[in-house]
Parts: sequence; C-alpha cells; structure tokens
Amino acid sequence: MWTNDSKRLLLEHFDVIYNSPSQLYHSALPFCPSSSWLHECYSQDLLQEAKVVKGLSAEWEMCSRTALLNDSPFSLSYWNNTIAVGIFSGDILILDAITGSQTAVLSGHTDKVRSVTFSSDGTLLVSGSEDKTVKLWDVQTGGVIKTFDDHTDEVWSVSISADYTTIASGSDDKTLRLWDIQKGKCHRIIEQQKDVSCVRFSPTDPQCLISVSGGETVQQWDIDGHKVGPTYTGYQITFSPDGIQFILHAQDGVTVHNINSRTVTAKLDTDISYITYKSSCYKFIAPCCFSPDHKLVAISTAHDKICVWDITGSDPHPVETFIGHTGTVTSLIFSSSSTLISVSGDESIKFWQIGASSTDPIVTNPKLTPLTLTPTKSITLKAKNGLIIPSDLPDGVIQTWGILTGLHKGSLQIPAQDSHQSSTQLIDNKLIFVWCADKKINIWGAYKINIWDVEKGELLQTINVPRGSIEGLRVSGDGSKIFCLYKESIQAWDIWTGEAVGKVRAQDVDINTMDRMVAGGEMSCHRTEGSKIWAEVLVSGTGWRSYMGWDFGVPGSPPVLFSRDEHPPDRLHLNDNKVWEIGMPRMKDIVTGKVVVQLPMRFRGPTNVLWNHHYNVQWDGHYLVVFFWSKVVILDFSNVTL
Repeated sequence: MWTNDSKRLLLEHFDVIYNSPSQLYHSALPFCPSSSWLHECYSQDLLQEAKVVKGLSAEWEMCSRTALLNDSPFSLSYWNNTIAVGIFSGDILILDAITGSQTAVLSGHTDKVRSVTFSSDGTLLVSGSEDKTVKLWDVQTGGVIKTFDDHTDEVWSVSISADYTTIASGSDDKTLRLWDIQKGKCHRIIEQQKDVSCVRFSPTDPQCLISVSGGETVQQWDIDGHKVGPTYTGYQITFSPDGIQFILHAQDGVTVHNINSRTVTAKLDTDISYITYKSSCYKFIAPCCFSPDHKLVAISTAHDKICVWDITGSDPHPVETFIGHTGTVTSLIFSSSSTLISVSGDESIKFWQIGASSTDPIVTNPKLTPLTLTPTKSITLKAKNGLIIPSDLPDGVIQTWGILTGLHKGSLQIPAQDSHQSSTQLIDNKLIFVWCADKKINIWGAYKINIWDVEKGELLQTINVPRGSIEGLRVSGDGSKIFCLYKESIQAWDIWTGEAVGKVRAQDVDINTMDRMVAGGEMSCHRTEGSKIWAEVLVSGTGWRSYMGWDFGVPGSPPVLFSRDEHPPDRLHLNDNKVWEIGMPRMKDIVTGKVVVQLPMRFRGPTNVLWNHHYNVQWDGHYLVVFFWSKVVILDFSNVTL
C-alpha cells in the first residue's frame, strides 16, 4: 500500500514536487485519496495546512499523471519508455514515458508536425510536417539524418517499414510517396485522386502498406506500389502490433478486421460524434490504437472523451471511459496493456490507468442527480449555509449543498424556465438570481432581465434590455451592477434601480494606436471582479483577439479602459496580497512569491480557452471554492496563517 500510494502521489504531483520539494506538504499530501494509506498516516502532520473539505477522491484517479506541453500537440509515438510528440511550433518533444518530463527537443521543421513514428528498434524517428517535408532523425543524437522535400503540399502522415528501409508519406499534394532510406531519395510515387491523409506500414510485414485517400478510400499496397487486397471505405486505419488486425473508421462505425482472412473480427457499437473534419486550413481524424497484447482498443469517441473496448470475446464491450481532457484528443497510444497515453489540444499529455477507479468527489443524496452530472455553469459560496449550485436545467432549480457534509440541503424553485442567460450572486446576505427571458417582449426585439430574491421568492427588479442578441449576462463582483453583453458592446445597469450606468463598444476601442484601427468586432465576457469586467474582443475579419478590462466603478463617470492584452488575465485578487492564479491553478502571495497551495494538474485548463463558464473561484477568507469544468474542490484555510 505504501509503495503504490507513494508512486501515485509522486506521479500525480511530479512537477510541483520536482520544482519545490516543500510543496509536498502543501499541495500533494492534502490531496491523497481518503482511502489511501498516506491520507491516514499524515493526517496529523497536515493540521496546519489547507484542508480539502470537498473534492477529495475516495480512490486514486484513473489519470495517474498529467504533464504540460505548453503548445498544441498533433501526433504521438512511443517506444521503450520514450515518447515523441509533434507540436504546433514544428518541434518534436521527447518525453520520459513514466514521469512525462521532457528530455529533449528535436528542432528542424518550420510548421506543425502532423505525424511522428519510431522505427521498430527505436533508433530512428520519422516526422511529417505542414512545411511539406519528411525528416528522418537519429534518436540518440537528436540530429537530422535526412530531409525529404519532394512533396509540394502539406505532409499529413508518415510511417516506416518493419525492416526500417522504407518510409511512406501521404500529402495534400495527392501523392503517396515511398522513400528509400539507404539511398535518401524517393523511389516510388503513387498518384491519387485526392489528398492522402493516412499511411500505415504493417509492424511485421515490410511489404504491406495501407493508405487512406480523400478521407474515404482505404487501399492496401505492396512495396512496389501495386494495389493488393480489397478496397475499403473509411477515414483511418491503425494496425495491431502483430500486424494481423487493423481498426477501420467508417461512416457507419468502427470495425476491427483480420488482414489475412479479410473478415470483420469485431464491431464496436460506439458513437463517434466526430471522425473527420477538413477545411482549407484544418483537418482532423479521431485517433484510435491497439494495446500491446491486442486485447484492447482505445478510441476517442468525442472531442475530449476516450473509450477503451475489450475485443477478445464474441461480444466486444467497453471496459473504461476516460474523461479529463478539456480540449480535443489528437492522438492515443498504449505504453503497456494497463497504461494509455493521450495528448490533447488543452496542451497536456495524460497517462491513464486501465482498471483504476474513482468516485464522485461530492457526496450527494442518492435520490438526486450527482453534482458531477448536472450541467452546472457556476457556483456561489455561502460559508454559513453551504454551497449554492445554480442549475441550468429547464425546470429552473437552484440547489443548496452543505460544505462540511457534502449533502444536498434543499432546492429553491425560480420562475426561470424561459431563461437562456443567467447569473447568481450573494448580495447583502441575499441570494440574488438574475436571468434574461428567452422570449422577446415586443416586436422590436427587446428582452427583459429579471432580478429575483431566491430565498424569499420575490421579484425585485425588471430591466428592459434594448434589442439585439444577448451573448452574456453577469452580476458584478461587488453585486452593484448587471452587465449585459451584445455582440459588439457591454452595457451596465444598477441592480437595485434598474438605471443604465455605462456602456462600452468594441468599435470605440483603438486596437492599434499607430494605425488607428478600430475593433468593430464581437465581444464575449471573460470574468468579473468587483466593479470591473474583462471581455474578449474578436476583431472583425482578422481573427485577432484582445482581452480588455473596463472599470464601471465611478458613479456618473464613463467606464474606464484599464487593461488591454493579447492574453486573458490569469489572476483573481483574493485580498491585498493573495491572488489565485488560474492557469496553474494556485494561491500565491504576491509579496513574498510563496505558493500557499496548488491544486493537482487535473484542475488546470487549456491556456487557449476562455474561462467564462468553465472556471469560477469563490473566496470568503475562510473557504476557497474552485469550480472547473463540472469539478468542484473546496479548501478550508481556517488553520492556515495567511
């Protein structure tokens, strides 16, 4: 038990402990599962640390390790405890497959690396890039052995033969090319009618190659470029390690085929909500892979969801479902029969344990819907009375959950069945729910904002909103105002009088002071704090984004633009010297630089995603509640000297 717990603890909190060993007591041990030996053993030693009141798992998570990549990954390959990841910048990251720590960077490509693959002996690595080149690397030295640059368009897929004498590459130039490694040149060009998005050599037969052309035609070839075997219709293929089977993605589902008998050995009844998408600038195919013992198949069945199937019997069935990424899963691979590795657009790599289990971190009344399954968008903290969960269910219910017990305390009904934008705030000890009716109140397209005292069940105020499409509704952090966002503007009203107190428009903001360019683009809310609001401005026709902050705090004065940056603000000020850093996420003393506590990396989100409805922090000086993508963790700081 000690060995297993210690291993899992070190893996999950590897970055924190590696960078600052003392954080073991602040940010690692407090998050050990309640059933673990470490939790019981060190409970007395952690009395002066922040206590995890809720959000503590009963068992270790399915994900044993999350490592940050700091760039978007597109491709993944594994060999003997070494991982290669092709990323957006054109670099290839070499990682340790146990800790996920970076050991080397291979630089040479000038655009996205769409495909990487190791040779069967692990000495060579092949990569294909949108810079139209294929590169062969020496894994030991990290140097480029040869660059193949005959393609005239982006290279989407590469593969190396089992005897590592030939490289196959597929490109948007509508060719499948075979490269002689010894001679360093292309010896076969197979013309296609459409782009070649996927090429795979058999891992055991150097004469067998399969390609996908046009995102629909799957064809087997020999090394001389002759078609052999039947033609399939599908989007992607993946060989089993023994070369006997392959997975075929098709419009009607996912099937496993025997390449020798040409029969279907398994049909996976799974919902692939996205298999392929291609435009002039983007193409993506849902990843899949076999386990080393050929018994399991892993498939990304949704953008951020992974399903593992057992295909050994006559009735294939799912055995695991992994949910934890907050971006599109771009590649999957097994490092062992019990460990699955995934990379995602959330700029992370995760290590999943087959057969591990976890429990709902919030204890709930079994008669009610568990918190983790409720499509909740926000939370409101009431330290004395509990945790308020504004539900986005159509019946208009706000639920109350006890902080210390984790049990459901009650449900409060609100007449908001027709709401499509809402916000909740605790103002002057009153729980105020604000929502905008979905129906227009007149022919001019005006809407109505309702302000409701939840506990008394009273309508306090109604504000008529000018016509236009409402993209966001927020109560200010100090509870004095209501912010309403349209596509190109933000308007604020006094929450008690209903009077308009300020308005800003994107088109009034100079994006480039030198060229005097105006935004004229769409705006969306990022977050609020006090009388301030941050919004994302998307400049029309450019795709350029800026994150701007306005202060509506001076009565009778127009809002003041106090912040403008290309990146979203990543801090929430908890008091004069304590901030919550969203990206990490952690509480930090900005005077001393000391990290008070840091959450496990499973609570970190992608740096390129807005936090508006996915990340919420509530702080009352005693409790800290973090809500993140339907996960809730509550920390009690009563025994911590801040």
